[in-house]
Formats: sequence, structure tokens, C-alpha cells
Amino acid sequence: MVVLGSKELSLDEVYRLIFDGEELVLEESALQQVKENFEFLKTFSAKKLIYGINTGFGPMAQYRISESDTHQLQYNLIRSHSSGAGKYMPPVLIKGLMIARLSSFMQAHSGVHPEVVVLLKDLINKNVYPCVYEHGGVGASGDLVQLAHLALNLIGEGEVVYEGELRPTAEVYARLGIKPMGVHVREGLAVINGTSAMTGIGLVNVIEAKKLLGWSCILSSMVNEIVEAFDDHLSHELNNVKKHEGQRKVAAAMRNILKDSKMVRHRPDHFYKELEEEIFKDKVQEYYSLRCVPQVLGPVYDTLMHAEKIVLQELNSVSDNPVVDHHQENVYHGGNFHGDYISLEMDKIKIAITKLSMLSERQLNYLMNEKLNHKFPPFMNLGKLGLNFGMQGIQFTATSTVAENQTLSFPMYVHSIPNNNDNQDIVSMGCNAALMANRVIENAFEVLAIQVMTMLQAVDYLNCQSRLSSFSHRIYQEVRAIFPKFIEDSPRYKDAKKIKEYLLQNDPEIVW
Repeated sequence: MVVLGSKELSLDEVYRLIFDGEELVLEESALQQVKENFEFLKTFSAKKLIYGINTGFGPMAQYRISESDTHQLQYNLIRSHSSGAGKYMPPVLIKGLMIARLSSFMQAHSGVHPEVVVLLKDLINKNVYPCVYEHGGVGASGDLVQLAHLALNLIGEGEVVYEGELRPTAEVYARLGIKPMGVHVREGLAVINGTSAMTGIGLVNVIEAKKLLGWSCILSSMVNEIVEAFDDHLSHELNNVKKHEGQRKVAAAMRNILKDSKMVRHRPDHFYKELEEEIFKDKVQEYYSLRCVPQVLGPVYDTLMHAEKIVLQELNSVSDNPVVDHHQENVYHGGNFHGDYISLEMDKIKIAITKLSMLSERQLNYLMNEKLNHKFPPFMNLGKLGLNFGMQGIQFTATSTVAENQTLSFPMYVHSIPNNNDNQDIVSMGCNAALMANRVIENAFEVLAIQVMTMLQAVDYLNCQSRLSSFSHRIYQEVRAIFPKFIEDSPRYKDAKKIKEYLLQNDPEIVW
């Protein structure tokens, strides 16, 4: 189980909750703090003007709300802002969203009734996924629209996905014996006013992007291996004179993958001796997509490590407004709902992963083009040239997908549009940034899957399985179990899908 309370959540704990289905437990002492925080706000707010309790919202905050209407105010807020459009977010992102919202509430600075955190915990553990739309939030007064759809489910309305089916929330609650959230003081505003949608998506993005980086290191190592590249561009001595941690980490990981390979070559054995040729058949240095992997993936590593730090800080923060401090016996108004921290990191992630997919496409092109590699048949065609096509068709998919990633990499962070009658005059677009980064990551897995298919065909063409490193040989065997060698042409889309799922579901086991 994962205990949520006084200790900050780690990325490993988030992974176990989202992907392994571990049970989430609320720490009793932290739950008591949530209760005390609520009781303080309930008493403190009497006869005081506090935003979102006895005022309207946004530019309507200038209007006082009568005591008799304060509960209806919260319901009106939830229902009116449940206005998303586009596709429903997949359950994996919704689970991240709920974990992020619950983590914020468990800091005991939101003034919510304890029943809210217990309900969120139950929905997470019972795998009940609110239907939240992709489009709607601008990421400044929080992910208002996305979180309003969460709030709509918490009050027992709208729809949820349960056991793979879209069902009315009330029906699922009745079946599972779940009691909807009630409004006590400010539960409506507290739920919708925060960065938890972009943060939840961001958590999944960091997890999957790190997995992509591991696979890219493996595939980059294998392509160097099967073309019998020289080993000095991965050496400790060469990479250690550059001071960037990421470059050093990537080079070290690649050395470890190839440590017992019988295919990579040692330069002194070939060139550091007296030679008589005027023109060398062997390339003295490999193309950049092979030789410069540590320099290309190193910045990706550094970017992901920083993004992980920022997203975890946001996960373990209080991201709504106002902030209720029962220790100082005060309520503070400000802008902790603003999503710029997450928005910027999501843009950096999608740019980094786009570059990773570009590296994969260039390595793929090198393997496909016999005029470049001078080693393999065109398009890794193991059949009859001219009659058969090998990997020719599916290369188009990789090229097209990388082009989409390049277009998606325009940053959202600098794309603020004032709205809400100019009350929100500079916004983060953080949820958009997180969703676009998620799409870039998904696309990159598709590109790497096509690269895997091509590399395995190359191994069989060379019949070099016994010369591969033990690490590479294990990957070869695991993927060949779901994707057999082929010679004759047949549709390849199902193979690509199976390999993408393999990459997503398996830990690349890189020790950084």
C-alpha cells in the first residue's frame, strides 16, 4: 500500500498507484489535520468576506452572496463549469489527476470537509474514473473546467468509466455504496481551483518519458552494435571531458548495454597502426545519429530529471485559492492555482521527446538506406528485391509521426490568451501543454516500435545473434517472441502495435 499524509509522495509511489493498482491509505494524523483545517475555516468565515465562500467568482467576486445562498453557490459553480469538450481523458491520466487533487487536499490548507478526501481515496482504490474532457482549462485559476467535471462526479452527477464502461455516476455510486460529496463551506471551489489536472497528466508524462529515454538508449546501443561502430565515442574518457551529467549518464548506460558485445569495434585495432590505403573503405567516423547519441540524449535526460523534480514539487503542494492556515488562524488570497511551473516543464518534455523521436527516425533511415549503411538490403528487405518491400511501407508511418511531433512542439507556455473578462489576463495553458506532451510521448513510442522491428530484421539478415551483447540478445529474444522474422509481405500495423505495447509495459532496466 501507499500511505498519503505527512510524507511527500515519490514518483515510484505514484507509479505503483497508477500502474500497479496498489491501495492508497490516508494517514490518520494527516486526516485529523484536514478536519481541524475545515473546522477552523467554518468558524473563521462567519461574518467575514472571503473569496469563494460568500462572494461570486472571478470578476464576479465583487458581488456578496447571502448566507442562505452560499451552498447553492458551490453547486452552481460546479455545474456551470462542467463545460469541457473534445475526447475523454484516458483512465491512466484521470487516476493521476485524482491522486494530485487528493495530495493537495491532504496538505490541510484547503478547508475541505474530510469526507472529500475519503471519497477521492475510495474512487482511486475502486478504479472509478470520472469523465473529464481534454478541452476546457486555461491553467490559470487552475484547471477549472477539467476539475469541474471531477467535482460533478463527486456530487454524484455526470458520468464515470467503471469496469471499462461509461455509466451514470449515481448508478455506480449506488452499486458500490459510495456517498456523494456534500457542500459544507467551499468544497466546490476547492475541488475545481487547482493545478491537479495538468499535474496528474504531468506525472504520467514523466514516467513514460523516462521509459522512452531508456528504450532510446537501448536501441541506439543496438544500432551501433549491428553496424559494428567504433566504441570510443561512448568511452568514459571522451564523455567525461564534457561536464554535463546527462551526457555522462547516457554514455555510461550505453557502455553497460554493450559491455560484452562481440560486434562493436576498438579503434586502435583498425586505424591506430601503419596503413597504406589512400582511400579507406571503412568510415573513419560514424554518422551523427550513431556517434553523437550521448550528446543528443544527454539533454533529454537532464530535462526529464528537472521536470520530475518540478512535477513532484507541485504534486506535494497546495494549489488552490485561498489558502486556509489554521495554524496561523488566517486565510490568504493569492494565485497558487497558476500552472506556469507545470506548463513550462511539459513544453520542455515534448521538445526533448520530439528530438528523441527524430534521433530514432534518423537511425531508422540509416538502416533502411543501403547507400548510407553499405551493409543491409534496401528497406531491410529480406525477400526478393523489387517483388518484396520489407520495411518500406511502415517507414512512412515513422516519418509522418515524427513530423507531427515537430509541429506539436510549439510551446503552449508562451501562448497566453486573456479571458474571464480579463480577470485572467495571463494564463499558463498548462493542461493543454501536458496533453500535447502526452501525445508526443505516445507518438514517440510508435516511432521506436518501428525502429525495433527494423533492427530485429537486421540482426536476422546478419545472423549475428550470438555476437550481440547479452543485454541486446535478451531484447532480441523477447521481441521476436511477439514479432517473428518475416520475408514475405503482409500487413505490419498489428506488429507495430504489439511492439509499442511491449515498450510501454516493460521496464527498459537502465541503471542511470
